[in-house]
Amino acid sequence: MFFLFVSVVYSSIVQAQDTTQKIIAGRSNASEQMQKPYLILISADGFRYDLAEKYNATFLKTISAGGVKATSMKPCYPSLTFPNHYSIITGLYPSHHGIVDNSFYDKMRNQFYSIRNKKVVEDPSWYGGTPLWVLAERQKLLSASFYWVGSESHIDGVDPTYYYNYNEAISIDRRIEILKNWLQLPEEKRPHFITFYFPEVDHEEHRYGTNSQQTEAAVHFIDQSVKKMYEMCNGLNLPVNFVFVSDHGMTNLDTLNTIPLPAAVDTSKFWITSGSATAHLYAKDKKDIKPTYKKLKASAKDYDVYLANKTPKKWHYRTKNDKFNRIGDILMVPHLPKGFNFWGRKIAFGAHGFDNSLPEMQATFYAWGPAFKEHYEIGNFANINIYPMIAHILGLKIENKIDGDFSVLREILK
Repeated sequence: MFFLFVSVVYSSIVQAQDTTQKIIAGRSNASEQMQKPYLILISADGFRYDLAEKYNATFLKTISAGGVKATSMKPCYPSLTFPNHYSIITGLYPSHHGIVDNSFYDKMRNQFYSIRNKKVVEDPSWYGGTPLWVLAERQKLLSASFYWVGSESHIDGVDPTYYYNYNEAISIDRRIEILKNWLQLPEEKRPHFITFYFPEVDHEEHRYGTNSQQTEAAVHFIDQSVKKMYEMCNGLNLPVNFVFVSDHGMTNLDTLNTIPLPAAVDTSKFWITSGSATAHLYAKDKKDIKPTYKKLKASAKDYDVYLANKTPKKWHYRTKNDKFNRIGDILMVPHLPKGFNFWGRKIAFGAHGFDNSLPEMQATFYAWGPAFKEHYEIGNFANINIYPMIAHILGLKIENKIDGDFSVLREILK
């Protein structure tokens, strides 16, 4: 299923701009949690690893140089918004937490998941794993969310204590004011873990490409907004830590020479979900899988085609990994700079979702605050390792098996 702005997290599914704060009554920090540090996890959607330098984001360049900076961060495959935000917040590969694409089909449920469908997105039964706010709340450490994939989905019946349904109607200054209000609550009511999401860079990259003036302006908007947030927190005299990430990178597409649905695919025999960078074919009858695969392999041009049990091992995205059986029986992946356009619609200038080893798909990671070393640079690492690091900083005990490994980022902590 094609949609123009494939990474616009919730803006594509919100039917109305709900700007009211949700507060779960009756919760308080346990007495032993009140002395824990604070951590704000910031995501700037589509903020490719090189954008701060490319567009001279002066605050982010300075603050990351003084704290911890990764040369880049590797997203999970596919390098899409929903799978990667949910991997960061659960420490699991998409094949293990179940959000395997921005749109996919579940044969057991006989249902499609799509980020456009608000009802489906809010249904907790689609989501595996334990998000960090669920982990925190179970251990009597309060959390808050100014947006994150899953934060309004009542996963395991546990919401952040304070959260907003996704909307783009609340100005950044008002959002920072609300963040300040959260951090000035009485100690027993004050959230220690907060997520904060920015869509602007991803929006402009999709519309105008990565080299556009609009993308440059969006990078500067993020830079100034994070500076305001940091300066506000500095005035509160609290041990606040910041982790600034993106979910994936971005590349420019050849919008004139796109890849149509191959003639080898009989649409009466498959359910199909497709964006610019991925296409899943789900067979209605298993006997059609191998013949169609062979035809696609024989005629493939400008794309690769895989059976679900033979995708690249490095992706952790094949049948034996697929806990919820949601990866297509046949997976198709285009060669850059081309993208799929199966439905003949206008294609975006910028896209992502491609092989997560490609330089263009690499994400950003910066961290600073009292928990982190200063003037420290690390190499590329997988984003699933953020989860155990944050749990360690907040003193949370990880309750379920995860794919992330604390030893990967242990070195960046004081």
